Amino acid sequence: MPTTAPGAAGARTGATSSGRKRRSPRDVLLRASVPTAILALWFLGSAQGWIDEKQFPAPWQVADAFVELVSTGVLWENLSVSLGRVAVGFAIGGLLGLTLGVVAGLFRLGDQLLDPTLQMLRTIPFLAIAPLLILWFGIDERPKIIIIAAAALFPLYLNTHSGVRNVDRKILEAGKVFGLRGLGLVRHVILPEAIPSVLVGLRVSLSVSLLALIVAEMSNAPRGIGFLMVSAQQYFQMDVLVVCVLIYAVWGLSVDLVVRLLERVLLPYKRLGRKP
Repeated sequence: MPTTAPGAAGARTGATSSGRKRRSPRDVLLRASVPTAILALWFLGSAQGWIDEKQFPAPWQVADAFVELVSTGVLWENLSVSLGRVAVGFAIGGLLGLTLGVVAGLFRLGDQLLDPTLQMLRTIPFLAIAPLLILWFGIDERPKIIIIAAAALFPLYLNTHSGVRNVDRKILEAGKVFGLRGLGLVRHVILPEAIPSVLVGLRVSLSVSLLALIVAEMSNAPRGIGFLMVSAQQYFQMDVLVVCVLIYAVWGLSVDLVVRLLERVLLPYKRLGRKP
């Protein structure tokens, strides 16, 4: 016991130091270097007249447009609608994708019944079903929610299905040696082993949901960030268009950070064991 404790302590210290190195100021600076360089070039090009402000607005024009949208309440009014749509659509599609992926991954009959149909449906683009949904349901919230839900469903289904089916046989056998059977084996072995694949599907699913939101809101939506973009396009408000694009970019980055945080919580061994 006394001889193994220092080794374990050293391993923990090394793992902790690896975690610290990943959060070092140098790492933060490297991650921020490219966006900062792009922003600096944008400022410089606009200030020197290299960029025609009629074709692409200057940063200070975009900042003024953002302040105006915030002060008048227009931004939050449309952003809250978009957030609500993507939250409901992703909740429905994500839950379906996760459930169907587990069922098709665990049971041969489920795989035979579900996988061929879902593989066929996932190739249909959002733009192809948008007009059909509008004809069926009108221009209320239902078509938009369905489009977002469909976008969220397939990445989670595919990655969950793959993660469940590709669990290492040796790990399954080890679980059986310890007396795990049926639901116990699924709960304690199969699902934990599938979590990395599920998280990959979650990241892709959230990103694709944002793309679907844009498509849905630009198809006869009375409110939302997509509607704000269409209105800005019609009135040649380039600064408002750039504000909307930047909002989508920040939104996508925030979603990715949330998934990374979830990964750190659910997969601590990956965070600690990875080389700095």
